Amino acid sequence: MTQSTANDTADCQANNSALDEFAKFDPGAIALLLDVDGTLIDIGPSPFDVDVPDTLKHDLAALDRLTGGALALVSGRPIRDLDILFAPLRLSSVGGHGAELRIAGAAASRIDDLPSDMRRHLTDAATPGSGIDFEDKGYSVALHYRRAPQQEDRLRAHVEASRAAFAAEPTEVLLGKAMVEVKRPGINKGDGVRALMMQAPFRGRMPVFIGDDVTDEAAFVALPALGGKGFSVGRNFSGLSGIFSSPAQVRRALRQLARYE
Repeated sequence: MTQSTANDTADCQANNSALDEFAKFDPGAIALLLDVDGTLIDIGPSPFDVDVPDTLKHDLAALDRLTGGALALVSGRPIRDLDILFAPLRLSSVGGHGAELRIAGAAASRIDDLPSDMRRHLTDAATPGSGIDFEDKGYSVALHYRRAPQQEDRLRAHVEASRAAFAAEPTEVLLGKAMVEVKRPGINKGDGVRALMMQAPFRGRMPVFIGDDVTDEAAFVALPALGGKGFSVGRNFSGLSGIFSSPAQVRRALRQLARYE
């Protein structure tokens, strides 16, 4: 057996184990917390060019009912964008890596925005033809270089220059998959998950979180104290209960949990 074949076999076994472990959950006893890009849906060429299958929306709606509303999207995207992507669903959500929180049926809370001049300075990196896309979320600016990986060094230099130009404004940098985000400090998915789990209908349930990126690490770190379990897509994090091979496998696991298979 070649090393490549051995790795493929190990990945298949790990994925099957994750599917088996996930299928054991009782939706009536858990809080289902789901990252979006790279977890529920495949990474697109830009944040604005992604596909959310109708079958996924159908399964999420079913699981929202089965969990008694204890299902939430936990994403770096703003909640307004999540609502557009998953329309007509308006699910409970942690948006902006924890900068926003909404329990379905209630108004969303959010932190204060960064100064508009600073956000303009940051988005100046997305010049025409550069291949860089930006998301101005108000409280943060995310710069994506999926379509132009050769721009990474220039983009990071631009970000540091922007922060230096507004040195009096406390910020920190969050790195993700072909992405650099400047945000207010102390905002992360771990704290967002903790805040969510204090609210009904999530309170008192076992959180089950699925994520895929280093931006999800804070959520994985938060799980043990909450009695929760974590699953990832395609990479290992400490203390995981399983690793899925792809967003397609996550969607399969959700469908199984919704008892359609």
